[in-house]
Amino acid sequence: MESLAMNVLYSLGIDLGTSNSCVSLCRTDGSAAEAVPITQSLGPGVIAEKPLLPSVLYLPAAGEYAEGALALPWGGDAGRVAGYFARERAALVPDRVVNSAKSWLCNPHVDRRAPILPWQSDVDSGKVSPFDASRLYLEHLRAAVAQHFAQRGESVRAEDCQVVLTVPASFDEVARTLTHDAARAAGLGNVTLLEEPQAAFYAWIAHALANPDQRAWNDQVTAGDLVLVCDVGGGTTDFSLIAVAESADGLSKALELHRIAVGEHILLGGDNMDLALAYMLKGKIEETGTELDDWQFQGLVQGARAAKEKLLADAALEELPIAVASRGSKLFAKTLSTTLTRDEVMQILVEGYFPLTAPGDLPAARKSVGLQEYGLAYATEAAISKHLARFLRRALENVRSDAALAATLGPAAAAGSAEILKPTAVLFNGGVFEAEPFRRRIVELLQNWLGVDTPLKVLQSAGLDVAVSRGAAYYGAVQACGRGIKIRAGTSRSFYLGLESPAPAVPGYVPPVKGICIVPQGTEEGTELELAGREFGLVTGETVDFRFFSSSVRAGDRVGTLVNNAGKALDELAGLTLTLPAAEGADAQVVPVTLHPGVTEVGTLELWMQHTQSEQRWKLEFNLRAED
Repeated sequence: MESLAMNVLYSLGIDLGTSNSCVSLCRTDGSAAEAVPITQSLGPGVIAEKPLLPSVLYLPAAGEYAEGALALPWGGDAGRVAGYFARERAALVPDRVVNSAKSWLCNPHVDRRAPILPWQSDVDSGKVSPFDASRLYLEHLRAAVAQHFAQRGESVRAEDCQVVLTVPASFDEVARTLTHDAARAAGLGNVTLLEEPQAAFYAWIAHALANPDQRAWNDQVTAGDLVLVCDVGGGTTDFSLIAVAESADGLSKALELHRIAVGEHILLGGDNMDLALAYMLKGKIEETGTELDDWQFQGLVQGARAAKEKLLADAALEELPIAVASRGSKLFAKTLSTTLTRDEVMQILVEGYFPLTAPGDLPAARKSVGLQEYGLAYATEAAISKHLARFLRRALENVRSDAALAATLGPAAAAGSAEILKPTAVLFNGGVFEAEPFRRRIVELLQNWLGVDTPLKVLQSAGLDVAVSRGAAYYGAVQACGRGIKIRAGTSRSFYLGLESPAPAVPGYVPPVKGICIVPQGTEEGTELELAGREFGLVTGETVDFRFFSSSVRAGDRVGTLVNNAGKALDELAGLTLTLPAAEGADAQVVPVTLHPGVTEVGTLELWMQHTQSEQRWKLEFNLRAED
């Protein structure tokens, strides 16, 4: 496998985003990454290359377009159109448009391989699953890469490259496995998965290495720095912390990088901001006595998005007009109009989503009514500032659980009075931060939390929309050639198996389930572990439940650590109900086993249970669910 990687000429980095996807390419000899242009449909009979592929599918109705009107150079699925055209159709035919498939892919309450999208649509046929939507985007990207190589006169396919596919740091094991499976189904081979914030950080390193007029990356940060990767895209917000430490070899300027914390999967981003502006504009229009229908409101959302981007990009603009067409039988239907001002954008978006809050201001607890329409678990707190404070508070709790990790970060982590772990540097990522006012406000917020005595370092992004794919390509090149900077990361959480303890029967009392740590936080890919000296009883030959748990704030736990009340102390994951075959030549019984957990090369978790009295063993995979 390693020798094969050494012969690979190219590394391909794929950012499969919630709102937009993109691809970058670099040679494995260390050359700078370049964006791959993505051919896509702009309308009937019109195709063009764009740097981004909107992660949106349009499902045309039967006979809606002439045969071949939406065809791409490589053919493709005429009944499902991805990209720019699909996004534009969202304003006109929202019930035939699939978006946020990536967020549905990590939703544990639905069958992610079932055709459920567009969600709550009346479309009677042709729906797709979150898994298939991801596969279709990846198939489109793979074909675009093949076309790019063909135009350069090279007979190289995407699957011939070292392929790195990024996922949110907050993705659970099921979502990671499904993403990996979708890539294989799309013909990309056995890809490597990489967390998106790490990819953005790799892009920053690669950019510094490729630009001699810029200070080297290890001149911009020093041992003891704590870098916050703040990633706000169209649909999600992700946080990660990367610690900079002195290298173990003791060489001057030799630094190590450790990913020490990742945030939760927060469904909050630029799409929410567009909606906030659209609702405000809707109110202005309806004050004139005109009611907007759902179709018009979708058009208003698109208009608000375009106007917002222009106002934030050009400080000379004070306001912009927005027109909303009306549907009717007349040839010239009445057009509604309103204006969006710079002051409205700043007040609603900057103050609403990035307010200057205190470290102790956390997201309000969700208040739920008894009956709800089912859908995605969108964040109910709009203030990204408060979500950031919660992340930094949990990161501090995680660091304090591990003495070795706390020592790496110095006295700031050990200070008993600290409310949050305070980053000393920030790296922005995601399309939302194309707007300078948002970056400026986050810097102001972090500087307030950090204090005036320690200036916050702002690291220059390698391209807010494309940094993730560029960093993934750089990481793939490092994997292929074995040279370059690598972040020490491993699993972002500790994982536990539910364990039932024998107890006397007591009326009305159910003994709590213990959790035994089988994979500690930070376990590297390709690692095999063992709970040495411990035997457990495995129930075979009958249907039983296995319970799994995780924690992102218990870095100090090791293999075999017992947590007494797992239901309260840990986060419960999806369970597994199955019947394991009885030991050979035996009926249903409890057999003695030893546990052998591990993390695969692609970062998924598995657990082997070895019979102590024979060669038989049983395997559990954390990603196993009935729908998968």
